[in-house]
Amino acid sequence: MLKLSQVKAAYGTSKVLFGVDLEVEKGQTVTLLGRNGMGKTTTVRCITGLLKTTGGEISFQTKPVHNEPSYVIARLGMGLVPEGRQIFPNLTVRENLIATASNRQNATAPWTIDSVLELFPALETRINNLGEHLSGGEQQMLAVGRALMTNPSLLILDEATEGLAPLIREEIWKALRLLKERELSVLLIDKNLDALLDIADRHYIMERGEVVWQGDSENLKHDTELQNRYLGI
Repeated sequence: MLKLSQVKAAYGTSKVLFGVDLEVEKGQTVTLLGRNGMGKTTTVRCITGLLKTTGGEISFQTKPVHNEPSYVIARLGMGLVPEGRQIFPNLTVRENLIATASNRQNATAPWTIDSVLELFPALETRINNLGEHLSGGEQQMLAVGRALMTNPSLLILDEATEGLAPLIREEIWKALRLLKERELSVLLIDKNLDALLDIADRHYIMERGEVVWQGDSENLKHDTELQNRYLGI
């Protein structure tokens, strides 16, 4: 589904990524972990075409995409829930969802407004409210729903539950479990390790622009030294 091979990136003369290798297979939920400033969001920006790589290769559904603009990559079936949500504040919930609706991959059961509202019932009573009038949690639900309305083959969430109340976080995790049941491929960045260990098939840990560890939930769960070294505050 997605493969990064020795991906490098920089902001001007400041090098940020130093040869990142990462894979997401069809139907997998994969996490990208690490403290702040270690290159996770930069990796996502490279994957989605928002930042040009300076080396290495990125392929999506076997197609090289590291030289493609973001709109081309999105049309290939990649959906992004960016850090900070970035919904359209002056559009209603319904308009936010309609604005991105497409089915370029010819999904047999495409996402619709009704199916998004079924996934996030809290949005139903807010369907005609402007995005700027939603709570942070409602905005995050809307951001996920907006990405799903593109009917992606791969969904990327950058800081899926950051700054959200515990009840709202659980709604997001519940939705992600349902997406996993639907065998949607997901790349997920978050700091809630307990929830990630429960939902993810594989984990990658980043430190200073490099992947320093990869493995499954069972191995990560029982390696407290690894957790403290790379994920502890």
